[in-house]
Amino acid sequence: MRDIAGMSVLVTGGGSGLGEGTARHFAARGARVTICGRRRGKLEAVANSIGPACHFVEGDITNANDRAGILGAAIAHGDGLHALINNAGNMYRGPLVELEERQLLDVFNSNVVSAMMLSGLAVPHLARTRGAIVFIGSVHTRRAYPGASPYAATKGAVEVLTRVLAAELGSQKIRVNCVVPGAVFTEINQRAGLLDDAAARKRLDAMASSHVLGRIGTEEEIAEAIAYLSCAEWTTGAVLEVDGGLGLGLSPG
Repeated sequence: MRDIAGMSVLVTGGGSGLGEGTARHFAARGARVTICGRRRGKLEAVANSIGPACHFVEGDITNANDRAGILGAAIAHGDGLHALINNAGNMYRGPLVELEERQLLDVFNSNVVSAMMLSGLAVPHLARTRGAIVFIGSVHTRRAYPGASPYAATKGAVEVLTRVLAAELGSQKIRVNCVVPGAVFTEINQRAGLLDDAAARKRLDAMASSHVLGRIGTEEEIAEAIAYLSCAEWTTGAVLEVDGGLGLGLSPG
């Protein structure tokens, strides 16, 4: 296992949710972290709360020029690059008959195309450090949720991409893996007072009962898995389910 301390890590979509939790986890263990996203205020707040170990770059990974700038900033901040965490993405929900082509293309561009292109830009730098790429998958590839076909399709693509790139980049000693989270209760939900609402608590309880382990997860638990795959020097092509058993298909109740 590589020591996280001293690593240089780029986390896309690092201004909130799993991206923020992952950035905090790496920084707490001594890594130099760069976070990126489109909301400067969110990014700046996260970076300031973490401290000097965290640098933020405002940018849109769906924009080719922004991708190059984001990567360059991460390399400058960390004096190289050891891990790229492809966390950014979006979701469209709705029935197939109402789906517009632009909506489908937007989801694929955010969740697949942009991550692929950023990963390609990072390859020469990761080859120098024998680094890692970690994608974020979804339990939507394990369980069929009506109305989520575009998102599920992108996450299926991410899993296949993980294995193909692991095979392609192994000769350069770059490891490529994927974490598949279950339902995660983020700090943003807590700050929003979600648990203060009885109906919301009922929905959360129902969601928890769908997990074999009887609860939803935390950002820290997902971040630990991402950090492991960033450091495990003999693991590549893995799709690691960190979902409390949600993907096993337990019926609620």
